[in-house]
Amino acid sequence: MKFTRYSKFNGLDVFGINLGDLMDALSDSLLSSGYDDDYYWTRERMPQDTSLDALRRALLQALIDQGLLSQHQIQQMLDENEGKYQGSQLQETLNQLIERLVEEGYLTLHEEPPTSEQRRQMMGGNGEGQIEEPVPRNVKFEVTEKGLDFLGYKTLRNLLGSLGKSSMGRHDTSHLATGVEAEAASKPYEFGDTINLDVNTTLLSAIQREGLNVPLNLEYQDLHVHQCDYQSSCATVVMLDCSHSMILYGEDRFTPAKKVALALGHLIRTQYPGDSLKIVLFHDSAEELPLAKLATTQVGPYHTNTAEGLRLARRILQAQRKDMKQIVMVTDGKPTACFIDGGTPASLSAGRRDPGGMNAGRDVREPQSRAVGTALQRRLYKNSMGGDPWVMEATFREVQACRKAGIMINTFMLASDYYLVEFVKQMSAMTNGKAYFANPNNLSQFVLIDFLRRRKSRVK
Repeated sequence: MKFTRYSKFNGLDVFGINLGDLMDALSDSLLSSGYDDDYYWTRERMPQDTSLDALRRALLQALIDQGLLSQHQIQQMLDENEGKYQGSQLQETLNQLIERLVEEGYLTLHEEPPTSEQRRQMMGGNGEGQIEEPVPRNVKFEVTEKGLDFLGYKTLRNLLGSLGKSSMGRHDTSHLATGVEAEAASKPYEFGDTINLDVNTTLLSAIQREGLNVPLNLEYQDLHVHQCDYQSSCATVVMLDCSHSMILYGEDRFTPAKKVALALGHLIRTQYPGDSLKIVLFHDSAEELPLAKLATTQVGPYHTNTAEGLRLARRILQAQRKDMKQIVMVTDGKPTACFIDGGTPASLSAGRRDPGGMNAGRDVREPQSRAVGTALQRRLYKNSMGGDPWVMEATFREVQACRKAGIMINTFMLASDYYLVEFVKQMSAMTNGKAYFANPNNLSQFVLIDFLRRRKSRVK
């Protein structure tokens, strides 16, 4: 049975709020990358808070930012409940918004089992009756696949809409234009061609051969078919750097990168159904990440193992039966780690004996990674100073392997240091790829422009 709840109107129509605009305003909170003001000093990432209280705080901030709720209205709702938030109209309003988001399929709620402390509270007692507050439920929220796809759609629309008018394209704009639809000239039919018959050219060929007679005799050589643009398929792997430098220097660089991946996913799913998109995270190691897990992925205290990321991306692309294969790598630094086989090279021990020498910063240790299936005989070699010959050799070896496999590497570097520019130029030249140097504000626009340009420049 459906119940209708009546309450005093407080100036905010909960059921009239556009949930799409609300999800757009929540995107930064839902796609949290672990960025925190104290991360530079502590080097410890804060786990993402997915509790209902955190969701209510994010919703309240989104309503304020959109101008749907003012500080005066908030205070008025609290005053009606003697200044208490619990049981106030404000809490009811936020709960109704959460219910709408769940009903529309943008979010999902699930209750986690009680913690050990909560279990002790429930099981405690000496047999005597007592009055106390009930143990709170541990309810968490998650973004659904529909919610992620919608965030990708909103990001894509904002990015492409900001580019203005264009002389050609398939994306809707608010501008009007005139034009004609042109096609390539038809060709004589050959066995195996699609029967897309050009009736006018076929009849004209028969008339030129026999004249205008009735009935008109058509022969095999009179048949002409339309020619259409050849459309190939493309397999794309987006490599996302989730090393600690992505949020280290007072700037969140990982959240824009995640938005790019979501936008590319929506673009491929809706406009290029024959294409494929995979996500690879690279840090101390590398791992393939399902698109549904991208929203909750955070950076960590990792180094940059570009070679392992390229190796995994190459293996994924080689398993794809597509005409084109490319890697879109988003990073902000030079490679600082790689895997080595067997024992420690003799030259590396000098760095431990001479901390201030040429080998300072080098370290060899067992791999600490979220990846599964890493070979046990491999050891992780790290040099946080960058430019290490062992790391660079391993990286360029994988770049060469990508070139031999016909895989193009497009790099989007979130830095502009001289040694980084030279490294990216060399890597791009080896695979005939492109390199862009961007910042978190224009990264997504660069990626989407380049992706669309490559789709239009395929072999006809």
